[in-house]
Amino acid sequence: MSPARQPPLVTGISPNEGAPWTKVTIRGENLGTGANDLIGLSICGHNCLLTAEWMSASKIVCRVGPAKDDKGEIIVTTKSGGHGTSTVSFKLLKPERIGILDQSAVWVDELNYYDMRTDRNKGISPLSLRPANPLGIDIDKGKVPLKDLENMFPSMSGDFTSENFSATWYLIENHSSTSFEQLRAAVGNLKKQASKKNEGSLAYVKGGLSTFFEAQDALAAIHQKLESDGTEKVEGSMTQRLENVLNRASETADTLFQEVLGRKDKADSTRNALNVLQRFKFLFNLPLNIERNIQKGDYDVVINDYEKAKSLFGNTEVPVFKKVYSEVETRIEALRKLLLDKLLETPSTLHDQKRYIRYLSDLHAPGDPAWQCIVAQHKWILQLMQNCKEDYIKEQKGIHTLGGVSLELDRSSALNRISLSAPVKRGGSFQTPKDDSRHYKSPQQVRFVEKLSDVVISQLPNFWKLWISYVNGSLFSETGEKSGQVEKLKKNARQRQNDFKGMIEEVTRRLVQLVRGALLPSSLTEQQLRQYGGWDTKTPLSGVWLTQVIHTVRLSHEALSALEIPNDLLQVIQDLLQDLRVHCLLTTLQHTEEDVKRLAEKEDWVVDNEGITSLPAQFEQCMVQMLQSLKEPMECKPGEINLLCVCLFWLINCQYLERHTFLNLAEHLEKNGFTTAEKIIRVSIEALRQLDEYLFETYIEKKSDPIVGSLEPGIYAGYFDWKDCLPPTGVRSYLKEALVSIISVHAEVFTVSKELVSRVISKITEAVAEEMSRLMQCVSSFSKNGALQARLEICALQDAIEPYLTTESLTSFKQALEALPQLQSGADKK
Repeated sequence: MSPARQPPLVTGISPNEGAPWTKVTIRGENLGTGANDLIGLSICGHNCLLTAEWMSASKIVCRVGPAKDDKGEIIVTTKSGGHGTSTVSFKLLKPERIGILDQSAVWVDELNYYDMRTDRNKGISPLSLRPANPLGIDIDKGKVPLKDLENMFPSMSGDFTSENFSATWYLIENHSSTSFEQLRAAVGNLKKQASKKNEGSLAYVKGGLSTFFEAQDALAAIHQKLESDGTEKVEGSMTQRLENVLNRASETADTLFQEVLGRKDKADSTRNALNVLQRFKFLFNLPLNIERNIQKGDYDVVINDYEKAKSLFGNTEVPVFKKVYSEVETRIEALRKLLLDKLLETPSTLHDQKRYIRYLSDLHAPGDPAWQCIVAQHKWILQLMQNCKEDYIKEQKGIHTLGGVSLELDRSSALNRISLSAPVKRGGSFQTPKDDSRHYKSPQQVRFVEKLSDVVISQLPNFWKLWISYVNGSLFSETGEKSGQVEKLKKNARQRQNDFKGMIEEVTRRLVQLVRGALLPSSLTEQQLRQYGGWDTKTPLSGVWLTQVIHTVRLSHEALSALEIPNDLLQVIQDLLQDLRVHCLLTTLQHTEEDVKRLAEKEDWVVDNEGITSLPAQFEQCMVQMLQSLKEPMECKPGEINLLCVCLFWLINCQYLERHTFLNLAEHLEKNGFTTAEKIIRVSIEALRQLDEYLFETYIEKKSDPIVGSLEPGIYAGYFDWKDCLPPTGVRSYLKEALVSIISVHAEVFTVSKELVSRVISKITEAVAEEMSRLMQCVSSFSKNGALQARLEICALQDAIEPYLTTESLTSFKQALEALPQLQSGADKK
């Protein structure tokens, strides 16, 4: 590897001062190894790279641009040496330019204006020489849009060089906030300019009077000579003879030098062609450079070169330029197709997707590549999920071929990472096994759910982030610039929100249906089973494995919720969790019942020192295992329904059985000749009522105990004393919390059945009223303020739950009020 070159050093510039577009020669050391090595050249802060012509490692020729700084350094930058330094400086002179309408006694070279784009001297439009500020005061651009001005002044213009110039338009556009005093000063400036032009014309005539006389004398002498020559010579005037001589000389010269001149013309044409190739080598070399950079993967370089060529030659009318530019467009179109193919490849990282989308956006690719990528990713995720199911079913049936999806849930999987990082309290319930050997012993359905969840958790976050970047526009511009194209693409994204919502909904629904097909096939229709089922369910899963499945699905739900996906899109996962918890609960209880029944078979009748066999210990072990398995499904996470609410559904079913089903059964029994139908129905209804009463009391106990238990600590919070308290200003927090808890129970019951609301809430109010009565009767004495506070809170509670008061609760409230001192003054009663 060759050693690094020294940075460029500029030691001289000739000339060292001059006006803009002055041609200068730069000398120094390490100025590059060639034209391609030179990547930067600035003089007085202006970029002069476009006009630079590399001669050698110690010499560069260029032209100075219109820099802002009057004096500055000459900095050369090369690929081999990097950013250079300078020991000399250049002074930029700014001579006063003679305007197109100014009078001058000398000839002004109008071709001495440099055209930076084409690197040649070229005349410029006289309009570009017009004064930028004809009024001579500060310009204050207004906020009136151009479209509004065009509507206000149709067929007019704010350009003071235009034939349709409108002074009002010009003042609104450039001086909308200018004060009246400044406008008055502008009028004075215009008058001074007019008088100066008049005085200048007179001074110009006076100063050039001698020149006029000399020109007049010369013209008069020529005229006199021609006239005298024409009158004395018969064969014609001198001008006619001169024309004949010149014509004959031209014909003779053409005859003598026709071949030489032809070769010269051909050489000139070749030279001009070479000059054009050298001058526009950027364009002529661009197709080949594009091909090379595409092969190297330097897409940024290709895009920058294409934008440069498009700005310079996009609207050219020169045939050769049009031909080369069309070839450039062909290569760019091939690049667009290549980038689109790479964008739609799967699998792909989020970083690569964003990069390809920005490239296509910069290349103005047709359509919406970002949306095409989102659609392709959506199909890819669905296909991964389906492949996962098919591969595990094949393995279950003994076919060990995996369609691209590994069955092994490795330690670095997304699900395992979340499991290790999430603060999930399991407290004795099943945890994700860390031993790989145990993993291979797990049932196929459990491993399938783990792998399926891992697929969703690893793919859906990037899919969601891609959509968010698509909506906020950061997908198209890293700098956040607001171009017309970016705003258009953001508008398209907002219009496709419902479509993307449907994609997320389809992924979550597919996840739920695949899990149901493996674990809850009875919850699917026959058509859904054909698509999502196919599992061997002869051996049902135990509660321990169902607990692991619930834990896995919960981790998936937490990971998706962390992405801020709307809850309505994740509701199907919540419903799945609810069904899995109920299924796990019932399965665990059934298996425990069967295990307890089989304990008798395991009894060996070996008595220990205390005269006890192993049966009690085995029974205790069954109960402990059952409770450990039930901890995960019984635990209620945020957003999940408490399984205790299942009691409400059973209560409704009990009522329906008593009021409708048994009556219908009795009628059918009588129709079919069963004489004991009445006794059968009576016994069944009695058993049903006992079940109903048991379920109802269990639910009321679970709901009322926390409310009743919070009353006494709430009343005496903060060392409250009925004998010494402040005048009442309202009910205290404990009563508000109790009412909120009652409202929560009301909402839960109302969601399930309106008919149960009165029955449940009335029972809870009885418990609350009884507890308030007990607490008031336990108080030894009240102060006046204490009695007022107690009466206020009891009356407020009674009024709040008035629709659900029963005889028992009214009696309790009456006893509580009787325990308080009676009010004497009318103000206290009020």
